[in-house]
Amino acid sequence: MATESSGGGDPARTMALLWRPPGGPGPRPGPRAGLDVDRIVTAAIELADREGLGAVTMRRLATELGVGAMTLYTHVPGKGELVDLMYDAVLGEVYPTPPAGDWRARLTTVARENWDLFVRHPWAANVGTGRPVLGPNLMRKYDLELAAVDGLGLSEVDMELVIVLVGAFVRGSVAGLHDQAAAERTSGLTDEQWWAVTEPHIEKVFDPERFPIAARVGPVSGPELGAGDQARSFEFGLARVLDGIAVMIAR
Repeated sequence: MATESSGGGDPARTMALLWRPPGGPGPRPGPRAGLDVDRIVTAAIELADREGLGAVTMRRLATELGVGAMTLYTHVPGKGELVDLMYDAVLGEVYPTPPAGDWRARLTTVARENWDLFVRHPWAANVGTGRPVLGPNLMRKYDLELAAVDGLGLSEVDMELVIVLVGAFVRGSVAGLHDQAAAERTSGLTDEQWWAVTEPHIEKVFDPERFPIAARVGPVSGPELGAGDQARSFEFGLARVLDGIAVMIAR
């Protein structure tokens, strides 16, 4: 069964690989020449971005890299450890500079950086919901996110809960974006095309007297929001989440 979440590998081996010193052994002779953990992880991320995490197998990755499958196992024990390495690697993309401004601006940066990350790497949004594997990039990310709410008078537990809340909101929001893309791939129709086909049929069976509020709101909100305007929903929801956090801070 494919490993689709973090924490699926051997913990000791995973931690040793995550915290390996930079560089490593020099080039090896034969098919291993120029092959190292970083190159394997980069190739795996590129494959997952194109085809999803399910496409990442050790055999497929070996083909992508032009080596034998057994060669990969001399660098990475298996897919469980590889997924953890991939996830920690993409986490290194966030916060090229620490979130700045007041607490609301900092949390806005946290949310938008995570949104952008999961848009670039759709597979990563689900991977991180497994057991947290404390690699260097995850620890840096966690520390910077906690810093966004430090000094506000919150307890350590409340600081953690705020970061968990923002992260869960982002994952839920970006899931809608990925679901929309998956529906388009499966059906071969964009949302606009799907509605163009189904709307005439809906009009034949829809009873506005039975559903009066839907009949009033739908014709107004539909044209303005378009078909699945996930980015606007994200910004609206983020503002409401921050409003709620502001109430807690004020108390």
